[in-house]
Amino acid sequence: MNPVIHRVITLDLAFTPSPWAFADQRRAEIDSHFAQKQGEKPGLFNGRVLLGRNPVFAGTHFSADYFETDFASFLAWRDFGFHDQDVFNGFGMGALRSDDGAYVLGEMGMGTANGGKIYFPSGTPDLDDINGDRVDLAASVAREVEEETGLSPADYRAAQDWHGVVTGSSIALMRVLDVAMPAAALCAKIEANLAQQATPELSAMHVVRRVADFTPAMPLFVTAFLEAQLQTSG
Repeated sequence: MNPVIHRVITLDLAFTPSPWAFADQRRAEIDSHFAQKQGEKPGLFNGRVLLGRNPVFAGTHFSADYFETDFASFLAWRDFGFHDQDVFNGFGMGALRSDDGAYVLGEMGMGTANGGKIYFPSGTPDLDDINGDRVDLAASVAREVEEETGLSPADYRAAQDWHGVVTGSSIALMRVLDVAMPAAALCAKIEANLAQQATPELSAMHVVRRVADFTPAMPLFVTAFLEAQLQTSG
């Protein structure tokens, strides 16, 4: 499926607790699949995550309903081929951009569920991202960026708008985070932080200045976003 990118200014993401037939009906398969994955990657943790339903892009507004499930069910849904088409994985990403116009991405460590993939700091929303009856993706992005790279909101300027990249059952909501230092210095700062972490999620940093810097390890939603950004800046 070709990616579609929507410019988004306002988000209305409701937390609407509801059952998930896939998770209930295929529990035994899900548990067996997760046990296998944990055997391969012992660091995997079956925490609680949020998935979405009813996504609507209307002009520059995006709305959706989120519900809670366990990571094992999410992983099985993904690995089994996204059989429930009414559900989507809607997550925020902090697109780090240096002051010399480059984008800085991280390579996920092999002990993570997406080991070897290269993309911006991100994570499937979880219970910490619920504020009242709403899901706060801005807070989710800030948390993930800090956990993965050590950068706090004081280290960057977050854009007011988002870029919703739709690819199949995923909607990546990208937010550009401008950092006032060149790419080499930004990578060095992040790498110094990673060296101090006991179990860092990221294993390496990658700089993208042009399409020629893309690699097969970058998901389609990342390269689609970057290609659009590089065309605009070029």
